[in-house]
Amino acid sequence: MTDRLPPLGLYLHYPWCLRKCPYCDFNSHACEGAAPDRAWADALLRDLEQELPLVWGRRVRTIFIGGGTPSLVAPEALDRLFSGLRARLDIAPDAEVTLEANPGASEAARFKEYHALGVNRLSIGVQSLDDDLLPRIGRIHDRRGAWRAIEAAHDAGFARINLDLMFGLPKQTPPGALKELEEALALEPHHLSYYQLTLEPHTAFGHTPPELPDEDLVWRMQEQGERRLAEAGFDHYEVSAYARPGQQCRHNLGYWRFGDYLGLGPGAHGKLTAPEPFTITRRWKQRAPEAYLREAHGPGVVAGEERVDGRDLPFEFMLNALRLTHGVEPELFEQHTGLPLEVIEAPLLRARERGLLDEDEEQIRPTERGRQFLNDLIELFLPESDT
Repeated sequence: MTDRLPPLGLYLHYPWCLRKCPYCDFNSHACEGAAPDRAWADALLRDLEQELPLVWGRRVRTIFIGGGTPSLVAPEALDRLFSGLRARLDIAPDAEVTLEANPGASEAARFKEYHALGVNRLSIGVQSLDDDLLPRIGRIHDRRGAWRAIEAAHDAGFARINLDLMFGLPKQTPPGALKELEEALALEPHHLSYYQLTLEPHTAFGHTPPELPDEDLVWRMQEQGERRLAEAGFDHYEVSAYARPGQQCRHNLGYWRFGDYLGLGPGAHGKLTAPEPFTITRRWKQRAPEAYLREAHGPGVVAGEERVDGRDLPFEFMLNALRLTHGVEPELFEQHTGLPLEVIEAPLLRARERGLLDEDEEQIRPTERGRQFLNDLIELFLPESDT
């Protein structure tokens, strides 16, 4: 039965960081003093033991450790965690194992240890390479610190390195954004997450917005960035993701292709499919780190659970799949939702008539216009109101 289920990934959340960035709306918390790394590792393993019956017999294809700043975790705690995961789960020998990192000398010195423990992909949150812009977005590293961290990642043996780089920053200009991108490319990453700074409501920037470049300038930054990355041989395979050949993030592709994932850690979300009867369930864990550590030994660690209604499945699938530049195979819809393709024939037709989807029967793929008006395209797949 398990071979008919979507690929399974594992997400592990590390909630602590040195300082909360003013634009960040993730479940991250500035840690005063040493973070309880061993308690975190033990809590994740206790959490996993309660989830095991939901994934018996299934192989884990990818692992992603996000945060927060997971590169703060002590290597000894990560070793303890990885040993426990391997003892409890069937982890593929070639599993992609990603760890998020922020520039910083003390963290960069650990990269060789992380690599030796089995981390084979590093995602470094540079965000900017301009010493004037970095303080404006609340970053605590400088340009040289970013360079040192990336060089340390190469020296540690990582053959898969992602850089997070933002554009549309306060007082940033198109020439300045392009200069930063050129500098990022000179650091020889294998993957780039290149995305616009957005102001989220429950953040410091959301409460006190900085002055950002106007929409026309931001659009120029995006266009010139896409063009330069294409010239450099990067495939723009998702809305804000660019990769050299064979370097796409397999874990994130699992999300976008509506795969399954087990979520462990404070506030972590999971999505799991059961074959008979075909059901898709989402569940999420206690958000506050203190509550998670306290409740991890029992059922109270689960903060909520819901079954995805069949009427919502087409929208949920397309919400993810249409982020992919190259789209998905039509049969993937049936395999990962348990529904016949006929249930979305009408919105597919409307999208093609409006020039938002390609006229390709072998792939559900957005056109250039569809990528520009992605929200309009996705809305076509919303369930119709009963009223």
